[in-house]
Amino acid sequence: MKNRRPGGRQNKLLSLVSRLLSGVVLLLIAGALPWLSRTDPAAAVLRARYAELEPTPEALAAIREQLGLDGGPLASSLRWWSAVLRGDLGNSWVSGAEIGPGVWQAVSVSATLTAFAIIVALLVTSCLIAPAAVRALRGLEHRGSGPVGVALTALPEFLLASILLVIASVQLGWLPPYGWTGLETAILPALALGIPAGGLLGRLLADAISGAGEESWVDVWRLAGAGAPVILSGVLRRAAATTIDQLGLVFIGLLGGAVAVEQVFAIPGLGRYLLGSANAQDIPALQAGVLLMAGAAVLIGTLTALARRWLRGGPLPPGSLPPAPEARGNGRIARFTAIITCSALLAILAFGLPRDPYAIEHQRLAAPSLSLPFGADSSGRDLLARVAHGTLGTITPAVLIVLCAIIIGLLLAVLGDISRGPAEIANATPPILAGVIIAALMGPSVGGAALAVLWVTWPPLTAHAASLIDEARAMGHIRWLPLAGMSRFEIFTRHILPATLPALLRHGMLRLPGVALALAALGFLGLGAQPPMPEWGLLLAEGIGYVERAPWTTLTPAIALVLTSVCAVAVAGMRRAPQKPARAEAKTAEPAPAGISGA
Repeated sequence: MKNRRPGGRQNKLLSLVSRLLSGVVLLLIAGALPWLSRTDPAAAVLRARYAELEPTPEALAAIREQLGLDGGPLASSLRWWSAVLRGDLGNSWVSGAEIGPGVWQAVSVSATLTAFAIIVALLVTSCLIAPAAVRALRGLEHRGSGPVGVALTALPEFLLASILLVIASVQLGWLPPYGWTGLETAILPALALGIPAGGLLGRLLADAISGAGEESWVDVWRLAGAGAPVILSGVLRRAAATTIDQLGLVFIGLLGGAVAVEQVFAIPGLGRYLLGSANAQDIPALQAGVLLMAGAAVLIGTLTALARRWLRGGPLPPGSLPPAPEARGNGRIARFTAIITCSALLAILAFGLPRDPYAIEHQRLAAPSLSLPFGADSSGRDLLARVAHGTLGTITPAVLIVLCAIIIGLLLAVLGDISRGPAEIANATPPILAGVIIAALMGPSVGGAALAVLWVTWPPLTAHAASLIDEARAMGHIRWLPLAGMSRFEIFTRHILPATLPALLRHGMLRLPGVALALAALGFLGLGAQPPMPEWGLLLAEGIGYVERAPWTTLTPAIALVLTSVCAVAVAGMRRAPQKPARAEAKTAEPAPAGISGA
């Protein structure tokens, strides 16, 4: 008989209820957005449809009666829900046309683009995990995916999309520069979306493969004569079980977060549809898009949960997992990388902070020189000064957001399956859309942009924390601790948390560049930091139009972003060298088990 975890059915019910309630709450918030923002929806519709009319009380009352807005947010939401259950997504407040055909067409475009991006991401992931799999089979020291994986993770989607557009379409003429007319128009957007996602998945999975390869059962399988394919399949399954949640969340994020790529390539997908609806305050269209996106998030989350159970062979009973293996290696490469990247960033700060980032005293798009090491931007401002000053304005809030997301992730992960619904729904919200909603509630500000980015940062960390805590609780020695008189709080703080926090911090470090970029992207769209503030992502966005004639306008902030990412991952990978000589002496003095010495 299988040892089933108590409360399994209750956890499933909580997870289902969590997903349903999260979707309902999200839709209610989207429907009540005009009232929450203290903006009269009738005035917005009047401006959109009848710009020549004055917003008189009579005209506004007629609009409210026509759209059914006179009953307030709750009545409007209930009326919309009843129409949705009948298959009617309503009519646009701006154009008056039916929403259904347009939103379904946008969903089909985004789904196709996401499928191609997933293929690219899996190919990149396979290339990054191949060295880790070989080292795990040979029992060698884990070295990580190296700077290549870090650089791929740090690449901004819209910058990569712009570079691919300039090189492959404008200069070489290989592929169409924009539109959605066939397979050739999906290649560049899929590469722009899939490469960064594959870099993140590759790094997470490579770390999990190395950890699985150091567990004791791998040595037992080798002694039992298992071949390399059998061992590799076991290691991959063990590693996939710890990262399957991240895989699902990345797939959801690809579907919901392709706004920038769709904008660069003028693709009529769901992200672009949602952004346009939110900017126009077309609430029915926004509600329909969010409904479909939330449904996709719930579907992918359900499939991910089923895949996780299959990979683990069902629920994890206590004692089913071995303790975490000792970290091997002295971390010299990580320390060396951290020193080099930190020195480069400090050099940028040392030489750039004394300069004025706002003074327009150079030639427009001046090339790099001794007096202008990074060149000048399109307004004639010193790029070295702007990159240096942007370091403080970009990294500081990004670090605070990541730390807050880790804390939130740990707190929600302790709640178990009840946190899965909010995590999946929040991860399906594009940062730009979250920024639009929060900006409508709070007004454009750096704090509002930080809150929007935090909203989409905590879900993957929560899912990762829940998986790590689940596995830590399943370790053999944990089940004996209550018999030793330890309380649940002591067990969590002294044993489960130390086993969970290092991997979670490393994951948070990987999220740092993306958080910094999301903050600056919101600022560029007028939802956060405002020009002429020297922020890295803002500099990238400002220089996109000059990539071909002045590549340094985007290259310098991109290099700073990659340096930050490499430095963050290297610091996360630094560890104290284990006492190898002492362990070797202990192994020598230990008698061989019976039956092994004559083998």
